[in-house]
Amino acid sequence: MKNILVTGGAGFIGSHVVRLFVSKYPDYKVVNLDKLTYAGNLANLSDIEDRPNYKFIKADICDYERILEIFKTEHIDGVIHLAAESHVDRSIKDPFTFARTNVMGTLSLLQAAKVYWESLPSGYKEKKFYHISTDEVYGALAMTDPQGHKSDISSHEVYGDDFFREDTKYDPHSPYSAAKASSDHFVRAYHDTYGMPTVVTNCSNNYGPYQFPEKLIPLFINNIRYRKPLPVYGRGENVRDWLYVEDHARAIDLIFHRGKEAETYNIGGFNEWKNIDVVKILIKTVDRVLGRKEFEDLDLITYVTDRQGHDLRYAIDSSKLKRELGWKPSLQFEEGIEKTVRWYLDNEAWMNNVTSGDYQRYYEEMYGDDK
Repeated sequence: MKNILVTGGAGFIGSHVVRLFVSKYPDYKVVNLDKLTYAGNLANLSDIEDRPNYKFIKADICDYERILEIFKTEHIDGVIHLAAESHVDRSIKDPFTFARTNVMGTLSLLQAAKVYWESLPSGYKEKKFYHISTDEVYGALAMTDPQGHKSDISSHEVYGDDFFREDTKYDPHSPYSAAKASSDHFVRAYHDTYGMPTVVTNCSNNYGPYQFPEKLIPLFINNIRYRKPLPVYGRGENVRDWLYVEDHARAIDLIFHRGKEAETYNIGGFNEWKNIDVVKILIKTVDRVLGRKEFEDLDLITYVTDRQGHDLRYAIDSSKLKRELGWKPSLQFEEGIEKTVRWYLDNEAWMNNVTSGDYQRYYEEMYGDDK
């Protein structure tokens, strides 16, 4: 694989993948394709933007003709597809945008890859279409033990007896997860119908540097810093599995190069936490790092009306990935939270630039405000 197209490469997870590939594989050309919506920020990649094996292209994955042109002019050998609308609350308010980007955008990429790769004398040889999905396509798991108990597959504390595995039946509950589920089916259909070499991964909640601050962890770090309210859905009893973003990028690298064609791999952190407990560890850590008394800001917690269709529990079983490719998370949750808190507190200028929207106005001037 020499010419790699990473879609959504200016976003949270995508920027970590682009940075890893540009740094680790100097003989690859890494093409970062991003529409630069609110969640795309080229400041996430300022440290590698001048590397000779890196190229940025502003484009919309739904623009099929443009995408096909990029495949041809950049001689794309492999795709790592991360571009997506991903915020559940936004999907509830605007499901059409999620269907357009996540479903039709994925279809546009698949068809462009098919047309270009089938035009080559070697066809699909040494080509790969890697689609990154989410654990939310599986629906929700029951909480059989609200107090937590030890799992047989890991030493971490869990809140139920079942886990999402690669053969778990799809059961999406939000417009976001429904759109991602549909895109997953299209990727598998292109393998079964046309023989395209594909792989799909479903990951748990990511956290770490460069995450857009509408998501829980960066939003609450910033709010604790400035002593703003911390709005917690319901009573904060919903459980999520948390994965440090750099561990996810390592898994993507491994699966892209060594994953089996047409396989699905689940990527999770074996880190189940109730939302309210995540909030409390954030308060504890931010207060300590800022020199405040630990838990000084517990009174910032504000309980708000629960989200519509809010799934109770997600939990990923990554045993297949560990067994077949040797991957496992490198950080415990507390370690990852410490690194994440310190990064956001040390990068106040980045946070202010994002929350103010200044970066979007800059890109509109540079690239135009076409949507």
